[in-house]
Amino acid sequence: MAHILVIDDDVHIRELINIMLESEGHTVVLAEDGMVGLQMIDKETFDLIITDIIMPNQEGIETIVQIKAKSPDTKILAISGGGRIGSTNYLSLAENFGVDKTLSKPFYHKDFIDCIKKLID
Repeated sequence: MAHILVIDDDVHIRELINIMLESEGHTVVLAEDGMVGLQMIDKETFDLIITDIIMPNQEGIETIVQIKAKSPDTKILAISGGGRIGSTNYLSLAENFGVDKTLSKPFYHKDFIDCIKKLID
């Protein structure tokens, strides 16, 4: 099973993702923003990093760039519920910065787990 870092400023989303991943046997570390997530990357090695795009303190695109610099081989799943310009635009931007996969919020449990399986296999 995989060791996964989840970076999202919404506590409910973090907990929901945590429950879904742990039910599949993965170990999960949670971070409330990009700055905290990057501190975790300095301490641990992850098989997969899931990051939201729109967050306070340090948003997802900047976080993705820094993850790629620190750990270029780590898989990244970018998630976004959008904002004023919509999730598609943010997720397209994330793809330009080298994420391995994107998923728009809200997502179905099965779609999320299928996406995780593709990334860690």
